[in-house]
Amino acid sequence: MTEKNLSGKIALVTGGSRGLGAAAARRLASAGADVAIAYEKAAGKAAAVVAQLGAKAMAIQADQGSPEDVTNLVASVVERFGRIDILVNSAGIFLGGGPMGSLTRADTERLWGVNVHGVVNTTVQAVAHMPEGGRVISIATVTGKRAYAAGFGDYSATKAALSLYGRSWAHELAPRKITVNTVVSAFAETDMGIPQDSALGRTLLARTPFHRYAKPEEVAAAIGFLAGPDASYITGADIDVDGGWNA
Repeated sequence: MTEKNLSGKIALVTGGSRGLGAAAARRLASAGADVAIAYEKAAGKAAAVVAQLGAKAMAIQADQGSPEDVTNLVASVVERFGRIDILVNSAGIFLGGGPMGSLTRADTERLWGVNVHGVVNTTVQAVAHMPEGGRVISIATVTGKRAYAAGFGDYSATKAALSLYGRSWAHELAPRKITVNTVVSAFAETDMGIPQDSALGRTLLARTPFHRYAKPEEVAAAIGFLAGPDASYITGADIDVDGGWNA
């Protein structure tokens, strides 16, 4: 049973309708937090997640690539709960791989708009309503630390950026005792991931010591720890939940 060490805390999880975001939302709620999730399109999935999170949970439609949507998202959470203690940046997109320059300019701008600029915008606005001792946790992937295959430079670069932003923000927010960390996930069992039975999936499994993808709950456990009181002296860190991928 998860310890109720987040009772009274308010958490916002972007990309909370599925995958790692939904798992993170469930983990935080099980520890006692009141959770708001943001979703872009999957209203039905978002409603199903909210039903698991408790009476005070809420879901808000927001495209993280839209500055206007992000402003409305943060304002809605603050209007409902008064503050944001924990921010989990989970929303992200993957537009496929290919040779250098194969993504259109529009696709590249969309990728960076959601995966990087959207995270920055959400974080800047959320910490304006975050009390002393708050938590900012971004979810990146092993692709941001190591190139596992040709053709994924654009996506990988967006994930690498999150770690560097996190380290910088850790310095900036330390006077307010706000910690900022990045959970670096392995390839996980989500609907956004590379199928395990594909040729690339089998190659990835062969390179991972445990020879399996991460379970969303395993990644969420790290997020839950970083959100809790025992992680008060951990900041500016990359926490690898990768099954030994980078070992």
